[in-house]
Amino acid sequence: MAGAGVSTAQKQLVLLKKEDVLLRLYPGDDFIYKLKGDKTKRTTYVNNISDTAVVTHRDTVPFHRIERIYFRQNKFYNTVGKGLVIFGAGLFLIDQFNEVVVNGNSPNLDSRTSEVSLAALGAGLPLMLIRSRSQRLRHRVRLMMADKSSPFYRPDTREIISNGEN
Repeated sequence: MAGAGVSTAQKQLVLLKKEDVLLRLYPGDDFIYKLKGDKTKRTTYVNNISDTAVVTHRDTVPFHRIERIYFRQNKFYNTVGKGLVIFGAGLFLIDQFNEVVVNGNSPNLDSRTSEVSLAALGAGLPLMLIRSRSQRLRHRVRLMMADKSSPFYRPDTREIISNGEN
């Protein structure tokens, strides 16, 4: 129980787009970024967070010097694409199951079912696979340190979920 109290008082590095939280990093999390005017990606971890800078493994990086942050983003169209792929594949499999098991016929392709399932797969695959791998920091997208008094602060629940405690 004492460890849970300590983890809720940690500072968080929050990436905001207007008022939406795109990314939340805690001390110890991996941090991949690119500095302004530099061509190389730097991979490190967050050691500590101050009001205006991130303390990494070997360096203190001010927020204003970071040009881009790399992280896996999941957008709404990725979720729609995943649903379309599942729908298209599921429709085809259910139709084949119905033909073979229920009706007792040999497997064949129904033209209408094939059209619908291929259209869903064709539309869903690109939507599911197109992902932005990084976010450029601009005036609307900014880094901020969130502590317990911030409205953007959320307690770290990763340890509680991974331990399986109820």
